[in-house]
Amino acid sequence: MIPMKRRNSAATLIVCLALFAFFFVFEINLSSIFRLIATRSTGIQESERLELKPMRTQEPLIKAIGKEARPLQQSPPQRQIISCDRSHREYDLCSINGPTVVDPNTSTFFLMDPTTSSPQSTVEKIKPYPRKWENFPMARIKELTITSSPSGPRCKVRHKAPAIVFSAGGYTGNVFHDFNDGFIPLFITVDSIYQKQDVILVISEARDCRKPRLVFINRLRGQGREILNKDEAKRVAEEIGFDVISFEPTDRTSLDQVYALLNSSHAMVGMHGAALTHLLFLRPGSVLVQVMPLGTNWAGKMCHGEPARAMGIEYMEYKIDVKESSLVEKYDKDDMVIKDPAGLQGKKWSLDVMKIYLKEQNVKLDLVRFRECLKEAYRKAKVFMEKEG
Repeated sequence: MIPMKRRNSAATLIVCLALFAFFFVFEINLSSIFRLIATRSTGIQESERLELKPMRTQEPLIKAIGKEARPLQQSPPQRQIISCDRSHREYDLCSINGPTVVDPNTSTFFLMDPTTSSPQSTVEKIKPYPRKWENFPMARIKELTITSSPSGPRCKVRHKAPAIVFSAGGYTGNVFHDFNDGFIPLFITVDSIYQKQDVILVISEARDCRKPRLVFINRLRGQGREILNKDEAKRVAEEIGFDVISFEPTDRTSLDQVYALLNSSHAMVGMHGAALTHLLFLRPGSVLVQVMPLGTNWAGKMCHGEPARAMGIEYMEYKIDVKESSLVEKYDKDDMVIKDPAGLQGKKWSLDVMKIYLKEQNVKLDLVRFRECLKEAYRKAKVFMEKEG
């Protein structure tokens, strides 16, 4: 009996192992089948989503950090060429479904598809910035126009990719708002609407962080023709928008360093004197502002003005008023030194005259007048920078 029981036990064990192996293989097959079905189902849903994306004109554009996105609204069954969703608290969203031309001068987007444009022109206005509920920044955001009017300008640059338009105004420039109102909304929009597609970013109110470089030439103290309020003058230049670099050349200054500095600059300002000879290193099209003290008009024009113009440099003069010269503290206002420098000099440039105007004289700039001169210099330097870099 004992051997029989052992044989029965062994047979039972074999049957159990066989059943276990069967169910194990069966479970694997079922799992594989279910995964395959799920994969196919997901693939079908993803395929359908990709096909519908170009038609989904009501996708939410942006959401602030920490806020839940609202459910997507159902798109209307009929194709809308220009549509706007203004139901969100944070933003408005407008879409153009068709070829579009942008006129940057009027901030207008023209629908240019003749086959889809309706006989009646559509016009929509939008401020593409995600703080719709906040009046203070929104009042300063440029309003854009969207229209189906066929009177748009001729297209000069063409893109085959879709575009996303947003504003870089408002609180942009603050690190928190750069992310909260800029980078994160853009990432969400591109990732949700234009996955695996090239996108053209159209920026309204883009801030050009580049500043034209202005070299401010200083004179050594005790040599005359020193700008007494040069620090204040430099601050004015910075307020206008210049990147100001002070340069005080000496007999030990390396020539290659001087060339590298001036040839990469966009403007130079300095008092009449030998140091302005460094204008030879400026590029044609850059700006030179010569500050001209009393009694130096003809010398300034001959030594620096005419050569600068011959080199193609935008030459400007800042002729000081009598009140800006330190000579008014030493000479009476009716003295020939003050009243008629040219008459005092006559046809001669004697050592005594040179000593008065070149050695004894310092200048305290009228910052109000000088600011206007620098504004004009900035305008020219900005044009030169944008053209030549």
